[in-house]
Amino acid sequence: MNIEAARVMEATDTLGHFINGQMVAGDGRSQDVFNPATGAVVRQVALASKATVEQAIAAAEAAFPEWRNTPPMKRARIMFRFKELLEQHADQVVALITEEHGKVLNDALGEFQRGVEVVEYACAAPELLKGEHSKNVGPAIDSWSEFQPLGVVAGITPFNFPAMVPMWMYPMAIVCGNTFVLKPSERDPSAPMFIAGLLKEAGLPDGVFNVVNGDKEAVDTLLEDPRVQAVSFVGSTPVAEYIYRTGTANGKRVQALGGAKNHAIVMPDADMDNTVSALMGAAYGSCGERCMAISVAVAVGEETADILVGKLQDELASLKVGTGTDNNNDMGPLITRPHCEKVRGYVDIGVEEGAELVVDGRGLKVTDHEDGFFLGASLFDRVRPEMKIYQDEIFGPVLCVVRVNSMQEAMDLIDAHEYGNGTCIFTRDGEAARYFSDNIKVGMVGVNVPLPVPVSYHSFGGWKRSLFGDLFAYGPDSIRFYTRRKTITQRWPSGGVREKAKFTFPSNS
Repeated sequence: MNIEAARVMEATDTLGHFINGQMVAGDGRSQDVFNPATGAVVRQVALASKATVEQAIAAAEAAFPEWRNTPPMKRARIMFRFKELLEQHADQVVALITEEHGKVLNDALGEFQRGVEVVEYACAAPELLKGEHSKNVGPAIDSWSEFQPLGVVAGITPFNFPAMVPMWMYPMAIVCGNTFVLKPSERDPSAPMFIAGLLKEAGLPDGVFNVVNGDKEAVDTLLEDPRVQAVSFVGSTPVAEYIYRTGTANGKRVQALGGAKNHAIVMPDADMDNTVSALMGAAYGSCGERCMAISVAVAVGEETADILVGKLQDELASLKVGTGTDNNNDMGPLITRPHCEKVRGYVDIGVEEGAELVVDGRGLKVTDHEDGFFLGASLFDRVRPEMKIYQDEIFGPVLCVVRVNSMQEAMDLIDAHEYGNGTCIFTRDGEAARYFSDNIKVGMVGVNVPLPVPVSYHSFGGWKRSLFGDLFAYGPDSIRFYTRRKTITQRWPSGGVREKAKFTFPSNS
């Protein structure tokens, strides 16, 4: 472990906060952090009070003037060093993710690498922050635009991607010249705390990046403090809507990414073997705890549905569920016992509602890990749109199959849902794929790609109640979100000539 990260993660009963480049102890309240595979408490995490969050905001505010005036090239060089340190310490970060979240190590590494790609994109800050210049927009008048930082900005991130989602936010915010306060999930806080030490070692000045662990008290402080200029959030739709309404009511710029119910249309001409393989990973990878997980497969035609369900049933018979530390496993535990019981409850509801439970994951037992938060994969067939298991985001290893008669019926089903995060279609028909991509009312679309998560130099976001705000996460939209455009028009009169006043509106005509 490197020196700075070791200082941040120093042995202690309670994980505190990272403020102004230093580890800060908790101030009273704390909660347990579990290893989901064993059910045992691995550490405690402090829950920040209003005063602690205000301390972090003050540190960020104090660091802003100097950081704002740091040349973008110097900011980018810190990001280059940060990227190198992340790659050098990937195994340690991934181990922390698996220990506290439960996902299989290979899956944790994939998450981590996608986060590092955003850091890599941030290294292009000098190019991304270039303004626009026009000479002689009028007689001896030049005009140009600049992208200026906002000030102190904050990120509030979920448990399911403890490393990647924070890296969607702060690398771009920081290279744009802002200072940052991160409030990660209190369920798996160690990875972002460790990474904070890597940022410090990379040369980031104290106070530019701060981490406060906490709950709603910390969130509300960030939303209400007038020094915080913008807030980025990823989580459930009810909380996203609360974040957006509260933040904007307090005059902040807000992007709040919410929930999802991602559908995959399976056409009769689809390559069924490849489709089933893709759906297995997209529905059950990371226990379905992904906002881009496929949770509904819409089969066009009875024959298509019968083949699809039969092949999924066969594949699920060999699905390996166990501890995340064993890369031979396909799926690990869920994040907490209450969440595991909530997902189990949805399977109960689906049965009560009359859906056909083809594969039941409720009876799974993992040898020597009976106290872990494990739930097997479940598959429902003949799910109807009025059912709760269709309407709600379950966020667990449950796949619903809906049967329809046509592609248009499938698209109407998707468009009618309140969420519009991601979707995909499996087909060999280019015309159908093009029509689907062009007309579906969803923000991210895949064609024979089940998880169409944009790469770092595009932007991530959904439509409808999957996104509150106008701009997506990372990519080009992040430059727009974390900066203000300022347009400057300049003229220097020459010859010492006093000009007469002009009372008409200026124009070039």
